[in-house]
Amino acid sequence: MRVAIVHDWLYTVGGAERVLQEILRCYPDADVFCLFDFLTAEDRQKIGLKQTRTSFLQKLPFVQRAHRAYLPLMPLAIEQLDLSAYDLIISSSYAVAKGILAGPDQLHISYVHSPIRYAWDLQHAYLARSRNPLTRLIARPLLHRLRIWDARTASGPDLLLANSHFVARRIRKVYGRKAAVLYPPANLSDRSEAPVKGDHFLAASRLVPYKNIEAIVRAFEALPDQHLIVAGDGPEAAHLRKIAGANVSFAGFVSDSKLRDLMATARAFVFAAEEDFGIISVEAQSEGTPVLALGRGGSCETVIDGQTGLFFDQPEGPAIAACVRRFLSLEGQFSAENCKAQAAKFSPERFRDGLRAHVNETISAYKSSVVGYVPRDRFSTEGG
Repeated sequence: MRVAIVHDWLYTVGGAERVLQEILRCYPDADVFCLFDFLTAEDRQKIGLKQTRTSFLQKLPFVQRAHRAYLPLMPLAIEQLDLSAYDLIISSSYAVAKGILAGPDQLHISYVHSPIRYAWDLQHAYLARSRNPLTRLIARPLLHRLRIWDARTASGPDLLLANSHFVARRIRKVYGRKAAVLYPPANLSDRSEAPVKGDHFLAASRLVPYKNIEAIVRAFEALPDQHLIVAGDGPEAAHLRKIAGANVSFAGFVSDSKLRDLMATARAFVFAAEEDFGIISVEAQSEGTPVLALGRGGSCETVIDGQTGLFFDQPEGPAIAACVRRFLSLEGQFSAENCKAQAAKFSPERFRDGLRAHVNETISAYKSSVVGYVPRDRFSTEGG
């Protein structure tokens, strides 16, 4: 069985690339396709990626620095990748990868991190951030055309997998299809001994508006006796430093190991974004640290309110401050063991087992549905 894996693009290692890493562990001989690939040798080694086959976008000017400017060309580019020689196609899609062209005797399973957020329900929020009215004027018809293409290609995959029930509801809303839920793999802690807890709360992410780090910083204005550490960098860094009080410190960009140390020693991890899944909050729980999270999106599936964390209703300073105060009054009831047990539900092993099971079930369904099907080695599930 010849296997192809299709990923949107590769220029940094994030949650989607961790999914790619685990897919490759299931199918190490698969060929990987993407729109463009600018990963460093270190990052490639980190996810076990040998080589990729890219689209014509790879050679266009400035694509590495401004790839979103090429969004109108991405549907065309993904359709030009020739996968006709493959029996099984697995796409990892948060933009256009699910739109790959496949024939009736090719099986296509698409792991959907989310329908294109900036083209669907979050279009207005994304456009509102643009200060250029001309950009907004041009973007609206382009996003309209992208929605038409995205909805049309949703019928292509034989099976849609969603990374959370929240995303499955979004898929049902915009594509009119049911999706099975397969939670993504989290990088769980492997510490043999838990470090001593510090006196700080932690917020960590890229410092961009939709992560709502500003709301967390403003919450700690009302909590002058509590210490907040903000880890990460981004376009909002200077603004956040300007408005922060003396009890808020900024660690800047930190290594993975340093971030895990900050998580493990934090009293709680504060997470105010409405994410499709929110893998970083699972990683914090794996370090034995409870999570104070916005009670929307994927966090509702990863955090157990009252056992491994607490929810607040709005991504606003007063609501977050109230949640922190509630945590301080209940802090003794949160155990590291409960947090770690919850995080273990999102292990890489469970993801790999789930992916193999879905692939094998899809192959079995194909065999039973094809008229005149004769068993062939090309759809053997051995090793799958």
